[in-house]
Amino acid sequence: MLSLLMSLFSGLSLFTGSYSINVFPDPLSKEEEEKCILNMQKGDKDARNLLIEHNLRLVAHIVKKFDAKGIDTDDLISIGTIGLIKGIDTYKPSKNTKITTYIARCIQNEILMYFRATKKTNTDVSLNDSIGYDKEGNEINLIDVLKDQSEDIVDTLHLQESLDKLSKYLLVLTPRERSIIEKRYGLNNTKALTQKEIAKTLKISRSYVSRIEKRALTKILKEFLKEG
Repeated sequence: MLSLLMSLFSGLSLFTGSYSINVFPDPLSKEEEEKCILNMQKGDKDARNLLIEHNLRLVAHIVKKFDAKGIDTDDLISIGTIGLIKGIDTYKPSKNTKITTYIARCIQNEILMYFRATKKTNTDVSLNDSIGYDKEGNEINLIDVLKDQSEDIVDTLHLQESLDKLSKYLLVLTPRERSIIEKRYGLNNTKALTQKEIAKTLKISRSYVSRIEKRALTKILKEFLKEG
């Protein structure tokens, strides 16, 4: 494991205490990623290593959440990379989850496990102890990190994945049905509206909007169930 980590970081000016995401390789394209996943499932170690190497940027992105006092950034990068490797090795395409969503959760969990382990081995540590500051300068306590209450990249990736799937199901709707669903649930970066607000915009009754919405949701559900 250690030799793999060292080879991944070789040539990257990383262990400086003030890293930049730009030192990491760019993410793979969708086609390249799918090809690597397929080859990795067949036992191709080079494909596995490519997936690890080109997702290091995701590790750095997640580590930026943890501006931990007394914990070296390079250590968190290493810990997060172990989570990345675990994620790559346990990922199953059959779960119908994007690999980036899955490994992001594995990276974050590995870092949180480290904080928990640190707390157990240090009796002087309190859950209310300060471990650093967020980008706005607000103090972060250990309990805040363990609870993981803040919005993070995992939530963003999961949301984007859900929206990608939903966009396919919207194709079964008529233009009016699709328009109402988009307005009702704030899709495509729009503000979510009430049925009354939509009715006023389209100059139709609220009850008619309700009927269209229910019909559209039924269509989406049937399409979802049809695809298993």
